[in-house]
Amino acid sequence: MSFENAITPGPGSAPVEGEDFIATAGEPLAEGVAVAGEDAVIEAMKNVFDPEIPVNIYDLGLIYGFTIDDAGRVKAEMSLTAPGCPVAGDLPQWVADAVAKAEGTGEVEVKLVWEPGWTPERMSEDAKLALGMM
Repeated sequence: MSFENAITPGPGSAPVEGEDFIATAGEPLAEGVAVAGEDAVIEAMKNVFDPEIPVNIYDLGLIYGFTIDDAGRVKAEMSLTAPGCPVAGDLPQWVADAVAKAEGTGEVEVKLVWEPGWTPERMSEDAKLALGMM
């Protein structure tokens, strides 16, 4: 994942389709604190819901991937169910804030990506079941 040349939104900013949009949260992890594992980051992401869909963003397949480095910094890429999503400017920040609260995480960057576009095939079996798609 590359975060160079990305735009960090200001308060009230909305993403422009095709342009990089990054939300940040957290602070450097204190020395000696154990770094969070993937499961902790995933659980934090599962606490974030699109207000229009009763399924968390991880099971919806909106998280395209993430990395955790040795200093607890988390970089994630996510998408939206639709470019015109009414919470498009908020959802990446909600994810960054949720992950930053997980024990063992430091600085968090969540980059909104446009390609590949999200499709329902990215949803977990649990999400499909919850939405009556199975």
